[in-house]
Amino acid sequence: MRSSVWIYLLVVLDCYWEAVSGQLSYSVSEEVNLGTVVGNVARDLNINVQELEPRMFQIVSGSQRKYLEVNLKTGVLYVNERIDREELCGDEPKCSLSVEAVINKPLKMYRIEIIILDMNDNSPSFVSTSQIINITESTLTGTKFILKRAQDADVGRNTINTYKLSQNEHFSLSSHKGENGSPELQLQKLLDREKQSVIHLILTAIDGGTPAKSGSMTITVNVLDVNDNSPVFSKSLYKARLHENARIGTSIETLNATDLDVGQNGRITYSLIEIDQGKHIDLFAIDKKTGTVTNKKNIDYEQNNAFEILVQASDGASSPLTSHAKLLIEVLDVNDNSPEITVTSLSNSVEEDASIGTAIALVSVSDRDGGKNGVVNCRISNNVPFKLESNYKNYYSLVVDGPLDREKTSQYNISITAVDEGNPPLSSTSVIDVHVSDVNDNPPSFPGSTINVYVNENSPVGATIKSVTATDADVNQNSQVTYSFLQGNTNSLPLSTMININSETGDIISLQSFNYEEIKTFQFKVQATDSGVPPLSSNVIVNVLVLDENDNSPAILPPYSEHGSVNSESIPYSAEAGYFVAKIRAVDADSGYNALLSYHLSEPRGNNLFRIGTSSGEIRTKRRMSDNDLKSHPLVVLVCDNGEPSLSATVSIEVVVVENTADIQTQFRHVPIKEESFSDLNLYLLIAIVSVSVIFLLSLVTLMAVKCHRTDGTFSRYSAPMITTHPDGSWSYSKSTQQYDVCFSSDTLKSDVVVFPAPFPPADGDLISINGGDTFTRTQTLPSTEKVRT
Repeated sequence: MRSSVWIYLLVVLDCYWEAVSGQLSYSVSEEVNLGTVVGNVARDLNINVQELEPRMFQIVSGSQRKYLEVNLKTGVLYVNERIDREELCGDEPKCSLSVEAVINKPLKMYRIEIIILDMNDNSPSFVSTSQIINITESTLTGTKFILKRAQDADVGRNTINTYKLSQNEHFSLSSHKGENGSPELQLQKLLDREKQSVIHLILTAIDGGTPAKSGSMTITVNVLDVNDNSPVFSKSLYKARLHENARIGTSIETLNATDLDVGQNGRITYSLIEIDQGKHIDLFAIDKKTGTVTNKKNIDYEQNNAFEILVQASDGASSPLTSHAKLLIEVLDVNDNSPEITVTSLSNSVEEDASIGTAIALVSVSDRDGGKNGVVNCRISNNVPFKLESNYKNYYSLVVDGPLDREKTSQYNISITAVDEGNPPLSSTSVIDVHVSDVNDNPPSFPGSTINVYVNENSPVGATIKSVTATDADVNQNSQVTYSFLQGNTNSLPLSTMININSETGDIISLQSFNYEEIKTFQFKVQATDSGVPPLSSNVIVNVLVLDENDNSPAILPPYSEHGSVNSESIPYSAEAGYFVAKIRAVDADSGYNALLSYHLSEPRGNNLFRIGTSSGEIRTKRRMSDNDLKSHPLVVLVCDNGEPSLSATVSIEVVVVENTADIQTQFRHVPIKEESFSDLNLYLLIAIVSVSVIFLLSLVTLMAVKCHRTDGTFSRYSAPMITTHPDGSWSYSKSTQQYDVCFSSDTLKSDVVVFPAPFPPADGDLISINGGDTFTRTQTLPSTEKVRT
């Protein structure tokens, strides 16, 4: 049995283990009542009692039983379970209980030794209650006979102190004081079988406790007739060695005794004598004829490493004589016990930001074998960011040895292997599951830095125009994301009146219907914030692009813009085919195809004298005048945009045929012209020319920049600009991000430029080409944009 029991305590700490800070020693008697105070640990360790509970002061044992505990309110160390010294330490003269006290913040470890004091709670006892001794009547005085000795489970002064023999006239007691002294019965007066053939004695063993306890045995002495030669052993002490786990029946030692007598009196038989409670007779046997000692059961070194056996040799006389010899058997250890690993976890989990050196468990190893077979080496057998730090012999701290990342590995299975130094070595493995707890170290993440949202003009209020989503690699509360606007846009309207965002789902909801003619695009930032402590956040830029709808009809420009009025123009009778009559100008507040206008004549049936340029709006004669033609021709011009559905406007013009060319000048001036002032027509013309020039230059610069440096931006996927020349002298300039229709005429006093702007960016790209027959063909280029939310 081991001489001491070690109990270990561990506390969850986020710091490095420190060396053992000190040692205390207390003593307590066995079998004391539960709750008995052993000592004041807080006072003796100079620790404030109020700090015990916050600093997690504990006493922990690696065994199944916890004999001692600490009252954290008072700092008192008290008995928690029944303490039996004989159960803990057996017959060891000194019995102690070693425990570890650990306190956190900072970590300190204290070794406490509890000396278990023996109580006189066991009485001496003999193996059997009687012993029979055969003594010949011729035995000389002074002859001694070995008696069975008593056993006392107590130690020290409480063990056997002396033996007493009942009063008689023939025998006295010769013994050494103490537990190991074997009592001997000494003949003081010659025996006479004819007077007394049987003598009854009582042997009493008394211990040294207070009060003293005792046990007794009856001795029966049979007086025999004379057999004058006793057997004699070749030596009084025999020594032998035996490997543990040796095969049953293995020969250990052969004892030899001789007898000078002859015949039956010289025939020797051997037997084992049980002198104490070791029960060695149950483990060993001796051949009664040869004296060879063998084992009857398996011998375990860990239970007993040595045996003392008393062998008796008896002759064959009717009153046999005996002699005795001792056999000492030394048990040799065999490496038959694997190391044992005990793990005391400090925490169910470790945070992923734990610093290197943070202790998470205490590991202790032991081996019941002795010598090199009991020397154990401990290591971690798999590749994990943890290591074992040795505290002292066979005790280790499992600490963090590298960075932890829960998002990569949320749990570690740490395999700890203990190997002894036996031959062959034995090993055992224990697996510790360490869970990595989450720390808020990952901000929410959007799929990209920018999100483009396309919203149709006049979309309904309350519609979800976009759902933004951010993901967080953390878990639980650290991954719960809420959404909010980080800042408003730069438009005149505040962001709060335009859109709202659902903080939980990220749905962006319109609070108003958007008008493309008032606002074409605006930008804002959405912030995603997790619920960790402290919270982390990230932003995404949202570009909202309003897509134009055909909600504006064409507007006729002066001088033909008066509502309900009939405009008049004059032409000479001698006008040739293609003679310029008038030019209708109109604009549309929409953009793109919705603002691309076409001009048509609604003529009376059979009238084929005039035609109008579909894209230019110029009214010209188709042929020369004839005498059959009327002198006055009412014309209705229909101006249509290219939207879906198409919207239109009309203007009425009466064309009068005159004979005198001088009258045409008068008829021309339906709009007064001031010589000294700058007319509205010239102002429009100047603005148009400047606008077209600037836009044309910017387009060229942009085109050159795109050619020189292509990017992977959102709008780089649209088609390149295209310019088409029409038969009537007009140009169409088309690009997927902008479009202008430029019309020129050189044979009239009313030459002007009409510019049709396009939205940025459009839902599609258009190209208009004018054929010679005054018809038009529409070609659409569809970019790969995301679906518009309405």
